[in-house]
Amino acid sequence: MEKDSRDLVRDPPPALWEELQSALGEQVGSEFMRSQVEIQTVVCETITDVAKDLRYLRRTVCDIADRHGLAPIAASTHPFASWDRQLHTDKERYNLLARDMQGVVRRLLISGMHVHVGIEDPDLRIDLMNQVSYFLPHLLALSTSSPFWSGKDTGLKSYRMSVFRSLPRTGLPEHFEGWAEYERNIGVLVGAGIFEDATKVWWDIRPSARYPTLELRIPDICTHIDDGITVAAMYLSLLSMLFRKRKNNQRWRTYSNFLISENVWRAQRYGISEGLMDFGRGELVSMDVLTQELVTLLAQDAELLNCSAEIEHVREIMKHGTSADKQLDVYKKALVANRDEDSSLNRVVDFLIDETRRGL
Repeated sequence: MEKDSRDLVRDPPPALWEELQSALGEQVGSEFMRSQVEIQTVVCETITDVAKDLRYLRRTVCDIADRHGLAPIAASTHPFASWDRQLHTDKERYNLLARDMQGVVRRLLISGMHVHVGIEDPDLRIDLMNQVSYFLPHLLALSTSSPFWSGKDTGLKSYRMSVFRSLPRTGLPEHFEGWAEYERNIGVLVGAGIFEDATKVWWDIRPSARYPTLELRIPDICTHIDDGITVAAMYLSLLSMLFRKRKNNQRWRTYSNFLISENVWRAQRYGISEGLMDFGRGELVSMDVLTQELVTLLAQDAELLNCSAEIEHVREIMKHGTSADKQLDVYKKALVANRDEDSSLNRVVDFLIDETRRGL
């Protein structure tokens, strides 16, 4: 993003990419839009290792961008950038995507956070995917960072989800009996030439097509790095809890996508400000209560995985709000101070620049 205009840079200078790749190697890469920078940690043994590497990556990107008069923002939408002015990255994969998806992919000015957890057994990957899907709305609610789109307050805490859902093969995954059934379904579409491999399946959670991992994809990007680390720690701890129960012949009850989708919508619309449906109780429950229950539920596994402090940080998210909540607060206060909409949105961008650097 250009510091002066606060707008996204349509075509970042080649020198920026040269410096990024020289400093970070394969841990940095391009995304569909040229204005995006993707960073990825190395394979980590602990959440502490994830946090250390992620801070280094963010700090390095921030420092290099600064030398070019640019600044990154860790958010799932830019407050006012226009999607129809953007350029997509000139690579074969993205050129094919642009050709196949046409208008819907041109609007894909969004970013998400992905968390990979290694699970060697493919059948176990599918079983845990079926069970952990129940908690996807909770993780989305805690990560929301996309309340604005093209200069407008959308009324949603995660407008990114609305944009992404226009693509095929998104949303909640099917419930499969095992790896063989999953592969058969993928094979039908690959065999028909619909797509070349499972990397073109963009569910909210999926077995990675490249690694022996279960890949969480539903969260927005958390602007404050500690919030993102907490979401990752919660996901890891949830899988640990479900695996532990499985070894004791216990399972988390699975519910239909129809029901879980309603909670996804509520997380998308309200973030943490309204409750989600507790299907066991058959009633709406506030996010304050749900997060407290999650902290208790995951305490044993968080201690085992040495990420209790990161799980406890969820209380700070509930106290101070997600990035979406903070962006809206900055925007509304600026309006009250008799600033016009454009000036108020600039204040939001300034907040995002500062918040992206906090904690590094």
